[in-house]
Amino acid sequence: MKRVQAAWLVGRPIFAGLVKTFAPLRVYGHERIPREGPLVLCFNHFSWLDPWAIGSKIPRTVYYIAKQEAHDTPLMGPFIRLFGTYPIRRGESDREAIRAMRDVVRRGDALGMFPEGTRQEREPGPVRSGAAMIAVQEKVPVICGAIHGTQDWRFGNFHPVSVAFGEPFTVHGHPRNSQGYRAAAEEIREELRRLWTFLVHTHELGRPRVAKPPP
Repeated sequence: MKRVQAAWLVGRPIFAGLVKTFAPLRVYGHERIPREGPLVLCFNHFSWLDPWAIGSKIPRTVYYIAKQEAHDTPLMGPFIRLFGTYPIRRGESDREAIRAMRDVVRRGDALGMFPEGTRQEREPGPVRSGAAMIAVQEKVPVICGAIHGTQDWRFGNFHPVSVAFGEPFTVHGHPRNSQGYRAAAEEIREELRRLWTFLVHTHELGRPRVAKPPP
């Protein structure tokens, strides 16, 4: 894992500089992310830019989960694996991916997931139960991070992008079964929607430098 941590140590300031140059980024609530301890981070997803924009502002190593197709890409696959990203086969029961996700939080690291399962067009969509299942079974806190603006970002327009992090919350009070995982996933969906709505309003106000996401 030291290799992954070294990659993040070197890569984070590079990503931060590139994102700042090509997508004016403003972040709200990043102080809510604990510097250590197991954690499931859940984000909505609009663009390939999302993991780099978000990761550049998180003060710790994030072990992302990405679709198998991204890992199969000749250039992208080795690059994202350098940063500790694990593959998952969408639409299947991927026991190896679930085992990897459990290992991440069991050793006290941060697991980064886009629980919608695929990119959305204009606003956050339904949330699948994978992230919720890990949080319920391993009894680790969840922090949601909403991103807004990347759905309009394109090379050449450099649309402003903002991220808002919520407070940590727990979902392990739900039963360890499919019904419990769905209920926990709904809590995650509601939190993502709430934070994203805050960002929409913040953009309408001109993205003030100081604004506090909802608790």
